[in-house]
Amino acid sequence: MTVTKQELTYHLVGTMGLTAKDSKAMVEVMFDAIRATLAFGEEVKLSGFGNFTLRVKRARPGRNPRNGEPFEIGARRVVTFRAGMRLRAKCAAS
Repeated sequence: MTVTKQELTYHLVGTMGLTAKDSKAMVEVMFDAIRATLAFGEEVKLSGFGNFTLRVKRARPGRNPRNGEPFEIGARRVVTFRAGMRLRAKCAAS
């Protein structure tokens, strides 16, 4: 099962008694803050859940799988996630 932003919004409506509009705004603000923090180059740590970190990958040679021609894969930053201890324990118990 995939959890969507809409499902998070409905969960807030059901558990917190907020309006749908306020719940949606709260979910959007949370994800915007995570995006902005990662874009700024900082880590995001969610206690009891895990850490989102940025990893810098250098440019490297690659090969086009269709025709076999070599090309360079450009340098980039990628987001990695490491689950926290509580999340790992919950997943192992399931």
